[in-house]
Amino acid sequence: MTVAVESPEETGTDAPGPPPRTARRPGRPLVMAAILVLWLLLFAVLRGRHTLSLAAADLTDLHRWFNDVNDSIGADRNSDPLFLYFFNEIRLVVDTLVTFVQELISQSGAGRPVPQIGWLGVVGLAGYVSWAVGHWKVALLAVAGFTFLGLQGLWQESMDTLALTLSAVLVALLLAIPLGVWAGLSDRVHRIVTPFLDFMQTMPTFVYLAPLTLFFLIGPASATIATLIYAAPPAIRITAHAIRSVPTTTVEAADSLGATQRQTLTKVLLPMSARTVVMGVNQTIMAALAMVTVAALIDAPGLGKTVVQALQSLDVGTAFNAGLAIVVMAIVLDRVTTAAGARQEAARHAHGRTAAWRRPLLGAGAAVTAVLVYLSHTYVWAAEFPGEGGVGSAISRGADTVTTWAQDHLSGLTNAFRDALTTGLLNPFQTLLTDSPWWLVGAALIALGAVLGGWSAGLTTAVCVGLLVGTGLWSDSMTTLASTVVATVLVMVLGIGLGVWMGRSALVDRLLRPTLDAAQVLPPFVYLVPFLALFGATRFTAIVAAVVYAAPVAVKIVADGVRNVPAATVEAATSAGCTTWQIVTKVQLPMARSALTLATNQGLIYVLSMVVVGGLVGAGALGYDVVAGFSQGQLYGKGLAAGLAIVLLGVMFDRITQAAARRTSA
Repeated sequence: MTVAVESPEETGTDAPGPPPRTARRPGRPLVMAAILVLWLLLFAVLRGRHTLSLAAADLTDLHRWFNDVNDSIGADRNSDPLFLYFFNEIRLVVDTLVTFVQELISQSGAGRPVPQIGWLGVVGLAGYVSWAVGHWKVALLAVAGFTFLGLQGLWQESMDTLALTLSAVLVALLLAIPLGVWAGLSDRVHRIVTPFLDFMQTMPTFVYLAPLTLFFLIGPASATIATLIYAAPPAIRITAHAIRSVPTTTVEAADSLGATQRQTLTKVLLPMSARTVVMGVNQTIMAALAMVTVAALIDAPGLGKTVVQALQSLDVGTAFNAGLAIVVMAIVLDRVTTAAGARQEAARHAHGRTAAWRRPLLGAGAAVTAVLVYLSHTYVWAAEFPGEGGVGSAISRGADTVTTWAQDHLSGLTNAFRDALTTGLLNPFQTLLTDSPWWLVGAALIALGAVLGGWSAGLTTAVCVGLLVGTGLWSDSMTTLASTVVATVLVMVLGIGLGVWMGRSALVDRLLRPTLDAAQVLPPFVYLVPFLALFGATRFTAIVAAVVYAAPVAVKIVADGVRNVPAATVEAATSAGCTTWQIVTKVQLPMARSALTLATNQGLIYVLSMVVVGGLVGAGALGYDVVAGFSQGQLYGKGLAAGLAIVLLGVMFDRITQAAARRTSA
């Protein structure tokens, strides 16, 4: 029997059918791959055209204009009212403060052949202050550390560095803490200052130097001003965060009891945020010490100048000895301020009560310290550090011996590693950037920025690309970009490998985190010295130093991201039979994508800062342009333009990665 089936058209009813297909938009990885393939195809056709290359001695109209501005300012410095009553006055005040602190602890003055407080008094003060704000262990560390600086034969250089650091930190905190409190209390102020702080913290240390010498000349005053500007943002940001983190219920309770705004601030907000504020002071001191050493390029006295001169002459032994002194000073200052923060927290929980024996001991310690200061002020033996710095000479000779041995016995291995990475990764990528037409590279960067971070990031990239072309240093910028990207890739390989290991193992975290914390307090100059010994003065030295400098922050961010993946999710994957590799690659890393993006952001900023510092050891490109601008007057304008190009690269990196992080976490 045949059954007739009526079609939907005949019955007038709608028959169910398959759901309509919707066109899927290609994913971001696919779009990025398409952009790169198109770039490579066009590169093969257009290679070597419109590259905007510029010889080392050549200048553009912008560079000559910067030189003319510099000459004009120099001619009008003592007649222009803006300089007479503003810039010169600021320079005079800062110079007076720096000179006072230097004459106090490092240099002779006021008819004396020695400072007002000699080495014995400084060591006594360091130990007493460390004990008063911390505990006896950190006091012993401070005494031992400062004594070691003298044994190295670097007492005056160390005290010059300390004098500039203390001067800059004092002024920075006088400005930063009130501004941080204001930003913590006012949402409007917080919204206004946050973009400026973000911008300032993305700028590498080199960038601050050239513009300030334009207004304040080369010397300790410019170095101190650059240092306090660079060191202030952490204190502002952390102080504001501390104030805003105080529970609202506590503030409401104070208001209900009739407390005024001033009483709420002084009796509630500041005491409850004291430890976090001290942490901001710690970060300010570390930033200031890092900047003071770099500021040796504009004639800042101290350990930084010794390191710079040694690096420029490839004297590894002297550079290592001075670098070790910087490390010792950084560790002492970091441990003292960290202990001060811990004591603030303990005092808050103890409601201000202190042990009965502590006050008498502090009084006795103050008396002993006063005697030591008097002796160092009065007697030459207590003012000038005894000895000829034999320990430092031995350290320098040892470093030179190790360097010679490494070059004789490890050169095959280190050269093979350097050549493999340079030939296999760095050179091809740098060639792609520098030999492609500038407009092709710019279009590719804009497209990648838009894909990763959205249209706002793409627009920011377009502006940065246009301004980079305007600096006249496109080719050098692309060389720096190539080194930065390659180093960041290596940083993320280390960051993901060690970060996942730390995030999955509490034991590994406890073992590695102290080392990573210690590595983050070291100024960038210090990282160049050992790799200069291993790889010589090449751009590869700067890249490896940048990787080691940036890796700690990336590792810790990735570790925290992996650790924050819900344990229930990991247990569910384990019960489903997933292997460890599957759990890491399919569960933990995908759920920690925002942490990975943040780690990339911070890694890029740290790497860029270190790559440009590498201009001192043969990295070339923008870092060399900045250094040459300080040392050769006719290249000052070019160095200033290089600083602007570094800022543009930093802004471009930061905006793209931050926008990508927001899109990932959304």
